[in-house]
Amino acid sequence: MEKATSFFSSLLFGGGASSQGEPAAVVSSIFVYPIKSCRGISLSQAPVSSTGFRWDRQWLVVNSKGRAYTQRVEPKLALVEIEMPNGAFDEGWEPTVDSYMVIKAPGMDPLTVPLASEHAVADEVSVWEWSGPAHDEGVKAADWFSSFLGKPSRLVRFRTSSEIRPVDVKYAQGHKVMFADGYPFLVASQGSLNAVNEALHEPININRFRPNILVDGCNPFSEDLWKEIKINNLTFHGVKLCARCKVPTINQENGIAGTEPTETMMKFRSDHVLRPTRKQKGLVYFGQNLVCQESLLKTTKENLVKVGDPVFVLKEYASCDDVPA
Repeated sequence: MEKATSFFSSLLFGGGASSQGEPAAVVSSIFVYPIKSCRGISLSQAPVSSTGFRWDRQWLVVNSKGRAYTQRVEPKLALVEIEMPNGAFDEGWEPTVDSYMVIKAPGMDPLTVPLASEHAVADEVSVWEWSGPAHDEGVKAADWFSSFLGKPSRLVRFRTSSEIRPVDVKYAQGHKVMFADGYPFLVASQGSLNAVNEALHEPININRFRPNILVDGCNPFSEDLWKEIKINNLTFHGVKLCARCKVPTINQENGIAGTEPTETMMKFRSDHVLRPTRKQKGLVYFGQNLVCQESLLKTTKENLVKVGDPVFVLKEYASCDDVPA
């Protein structure tokens, strides 16, 4: 028990970032999730767009009323795999009439969704606080997801030509997303995952936390305090600690929910522990939400983040209490 108490107390604050001019970490993995709540794609590089990494959360599965399905209520979505065409994450790549997203799931024939064509508009689509029209990917896609989930479903695509879904202005002015929960990027570190796994009886994979950028080489939870970082000449601002929902408790290999890692993380990653001066809401934190400064620039140039890129920390918060909640 004393060992566990000592271990938890050592994880209250990450810190340990290198001084300006020295890399604090390196990008070890990049993940993009084309369909919200479905499996991510691990990449060697990804272009940054005005809404996050290109293709990230551009599609959404909705019910018969147009409301978003997520793993919180449909954990089977964890079993849906996505494949994008070769070159889809290269700088400047554009889809042709022969470009398809391929969707796979256990017991289902592959579904192909054309990337260059647009279908009819679904007027009533909603995800969290946002509602508006989206492109409906058609009957074939609707039948596929309806069969897999066992209930009426449709696949829709964010209508970038007419819709804007802004990030909460309390945290980041001018930034926008498509169907992400709220922010364009989520960063986490391998050190943080290792620390969580050391506290668990059975280790888990980083896919439970669904980051976009995984870094390595820094102390556990250092990313909590990153206020401004530089990756490949791109400036990212840490704007909000990521409060975790039910999804990390869902095994991404079989779609079955449990109680871990949330139950254990409450002991050393809760708002009660990390943010003692603030009103407690019973939240657990892992990772930090980011916005990219260059996403606001009106340019046709796409900037890339690549595995192996050094991460430079330019500014830090003094403590988790100082990070916006």
